[in-house]
Amino acid sequence: QVQLVETGGGLVQPGGSLRLSCAASGMIFRVNVMGWYRQAPGKQRELVARITSGGNTNYADSVKGRFTISRDNAKNTVYLQMNSLKPEDTAVYYCNADIWVLAGGKYDYWGQGTQVTVSS
Repeated sequence: QVQLVETGGGLVQPGGSLRLSCAASGMIFRVNVMGWYRQAPGKQRELVARITSGGNTNYADSVKGRFTISRDNAKNTVYLQMNSLKPEDTAVYYCNADIWVLAGGKYDYWGQGTQVTVSS
């Protein structure tokens, strides 16, 4: 009974910015690693960025220096600030979280996906 809800997708021109949010809710004991993946039509899903509960981050080479992942542990929320957007960033972006639930056990959860379109 854990769910991830994403917001913030939309249409933006090349060079523009967007900020994605993903909030986890439900019977949560602890949220561990959170991350963002993306999938373009006809292409495989790829990892964009991830962040540990302690704030350690890593990024795909294609977004390094342009995207910033962050989190608010009190709100069980992860963010993705996307700057200097390029047409090749166009994809559906999915939030992912590894969560220890109150009933015991650790599970992997996914958000519903949010569309990001970069086009002139």
